[in-house]
Amino acid sequence: SVPTSSSSGSLSFAAAVPGRLLWAHGRLQHTGATAEPRVSDDGSLALGLIRNSIHPTSVMSGYRLAMKESIKFIKDQLVVKTEKLGRDIPFQIAKTTLSSKIFGRESDFFANMAVDAMAMVKEVNPENGKAFYPIKSVGILKQHGGSAKDSTLINGYTLAGGRAAQGMPRMVKGAKIALLDIDLRKTKMAMGVSVVVTDPKKLEEIRQREADITKERIQLLLKAGANVILTTKGIDDMALKYFVEAGCIALRRVRKDDMRRIAKLTGGTMMITLADMEGNESFDASLLGVADEVSEERICDDDHLVIKGGKSQRYCSVLLRGANSHMLDEVERSLHDALCAVKRALESSSVVPGGGCVESALSIYLENFATTLGSREQLAIAEFAEALLVIPKQLSVNAARDATEIVAKLRATHHAAQTDPTKAEYKRYGLDCISGEIQNNLQAGIIEPALSKVKMIQFATEAAITVLRIDDMIKLAPEEQGQHGM
Repeated sequence: SVPTSSSSGSLSFAAAVPGRLLWAHGRLQHTGATAEPRVSDDGSLALGLIRNSIHPTSVMSGYRLAMKESIKFIKDQLVVKTEKLGRDIPFQIAKTTLSSKIFGRESDFFANMAVDAMAMVKEVNPENGKAFYPIKSVGILKQHGGSAKDSTLINGYTLAGGRAAQGMPRMVKGAKIALLDIDLRKTKMAMGVSVVVTDPKKLEEIRQREADITKERIQLLLKAGANVILTTKGIDDMALKYFVEAGCIALRRVRKDDMRRIAKLTGGTMMITLADMEGNESFDASLLGVADEVSEERICDDDHLVIKGGKSQRYCSVLLRGANSHMLDEVERSLHDALCAVKRALESSSVVPGGGCVESALSIYLENFATTLGSREQLAIAEFAEALLVIPKQLSVNAARDATEIVAKLRATHHAAQTDPTKAEYKRYGLDCISGEIQNNLQAGIIEPALSKVKMIQFATEAAITVLRIDDMIKLAPEEQGQHGM
């Protein structure tokens, strides 16, 4: 039981059955069957059932049954298996995903980029032979200036920043990369350490030893075969001299998250110290990362280090251009959505028609399915079917079309598909937002990954059920705004 506030302001107790409590700022509100809930219009369908004395548990069980039937219907009737996906299928999926974004006019350009990027990072699981496409293997760089169409795809991992010294080579083939979290500047005494020197001649020896410690560390790296050195800390001029003489590329002040990704990409190990178990310093060649090539390239107005052909993982980078940071952030989010959609399609090898086709078909199917039940769940399933029409309605509004008319046409088309065997191909009909017509979206190339559609329905249903489980919402009353001492 939980404390609740009565009309007189005193505390009483109310049992929390069935469900949970939601804590927030303000006073307690009942959000279950005990009182009329206060929520937005988005939940009005479920609330209508609760107001009509349908218990939340009945609504929840109806929603779960509707979700299971929806997923079964999608897999049996709407899914199109694409065993050997050509380039056109993932391209159309990326284009469908990007068409509703702020730069929808360039959807062809970025859809091509998303498909190419996923193809570059393709890997095969050696155990089962299945291909997978890691999203994190696509790095995204943002650079002000230019238009969105000036964005480019780079084959390799790209690091912001160029060589630490101009005397270093611009390119190293057969790179062996040392990944360090160690300062390669002249060693200094730690804070609070004092050395009393009685002989002035010894002072110069101390200074020389400080320089030699760094020199010995660099020689350990070079003897192990390292020809590219990346460190998260600094490299001073004295240390750079040794790298230049050895013909190595060195880069300082590398971000730690970049170092971790490079370690995974090249099979190297990031070292935080060179000390070994015996108290000495050593560096083994097995700790080095391996790449086909490391080169410095001038991209836009800045120098970047590009690592190509990693040992354990493939990688690519997308350089985005845009007028300002807000536009670049929006392009990045949109491109990430397209990459995820292409990944889902390529890994699951199954697609469904887009443009509100799935939601309209499910609405008709669930309405008919609800009439076969003789229990309270019938009402919940009927409301679930009506709620699915929000998607085609919103698509129509976004396309500046008459939502009521288009939804009516879609429902009539899918009703015919499910009742008349001669019109079975109508089950793939959806809205074309450009022309405002109802068409076969599978043939038109307006498609979505089937796995994404199934997950959307599952997550949305679970979210609705979670809200329905809440009985009481306890809010802390906000503090009164007033002058102190008045």
